[in-house]
Amino acid sequence: MTFNGSVPGPMMVVHQGDYVELTLVNPGTNTLAHNIDFHSSTGALGGGALTLINPGEQVVLRWKATRAGVFVYHCAPGGPMIPWHVVSGMNGAIMVLPRDGLKDDTGKPLRYDTAFYIGEQDFYVPRDEKGKFKTYASAGDSYPDTLEVMRKLIPTHEVFNGRVDALTGKNALQAKVGEKVLIIHSQANRDTRPHLIGGHGDYVWETGKFSNRPEKDLETWFIRGGSAGAAFYTFRQPGIYAYVNHNLIEAVELGATAHFKVDGKWDDDLMKQVQPPSPIKPGDKLGALQGTQGRIQ
Repeated sequence: MTFNGSVPGPMMVVHQGDYVELTLVNPGTNTLAHNIDFHSSTGALGGGALTLINPGEQVVLRWKATRAGVFVYHCAPGGPMIPWHVVSGMNGAIMVLPRDGLKDDTGKPLRYDTAFYIGEQDFYVPRDEKGKFKTYASAGDSYPDTLEVMRKLIPTHEVFNGRVDALTGKNALQAKVGEKVLIIHSQANRDTRPHLIGGHGDYVWETGKFSNRPEKDLETWFIRGGSAGAAFYTFRQPGIYAYVNHNLIEAVELGATAHFKVDGKWDDDLMKQVQPPSPIKPGDKLGALQGTQGRIQ
C-alpha cells in the first residue's frame, strides 16, 4: 500500500515540456490492483485508466508535463478503493519546473539552495475495545474496520513523511543562516495550513502553480486537499524552527510537526532578550506589554 515502499512516495522532478515515462510494477506477492493518477498530466483519468494493473503485472506510461508547478499523484483503482489506498499512504508529489526557472512577484529569477519535500498524511487506524490500535495480517484484512473509521472523517494520525516524529529530533531538516530553501508540501486528501514558527513564506505558490505570481511574506498558507504548494524562504536566524500544520490540534496531538535545525550566527537586531526572566516585584504593573513606540494594555 505504498509507492516504492515509502509514505509519501518519491518526489519526482522534471522540467516543463519534458516527457515523463513511468514503469509501474505490481508484484505478484500483492493481493490488490493498483494504478497511478498524475494530477499534472492530461488525459485518461490522469493515467489511472491506462495504468490499472493486477498483482503480477507491470505497465509503462508516458505523458507530457505541459504545466509548471507542484502536483499530487496517487493511487485510484476505483470506487471505495480510491480513498482507502490514498489514506493508506499511496500518494506523492511531482515538481514540474519552468524552463526559465522560478520567478518572484516582479518576474525576477529566484534560485534556491535546497528543496525539502514534506508529504502530509492522514491515517485512520482502527482501535480495539480497549482503545488500543489494532494490527492485521494483511492490508485486505483491515479494510472493513478502516472503512468504518474513515467514514467518520476524523483521522487518528496527521503526520509528515509517514509517521510521528519522522522530521523532528535527530531527523530534523538541516539548514544554515542565509540558505534559500524551497519547501514543497502535499496533502492528497485533506486541507492543511503549513506554518513555519519563527519564519515566513518569503514567496509562496499557495496553489502550487509556478505560472502564477507568488504571494509574499505569508505567516501561514493554505494547501487544498488533493494538491501541493511551494514556499521559498531564506533563513535569517539560527535555532530550531517548528514547521507545523497550524491546526494546532493536528500538529501537537496528532503529529503534524517537523523541525528545521538551522546553524549560523544570531542577529540581535532581529531579536534579542532585553531582560531575562525574573521575579515579579511589588508594584510591577501586570498584564501589559511595553513597546518602544508605546504601551499595549
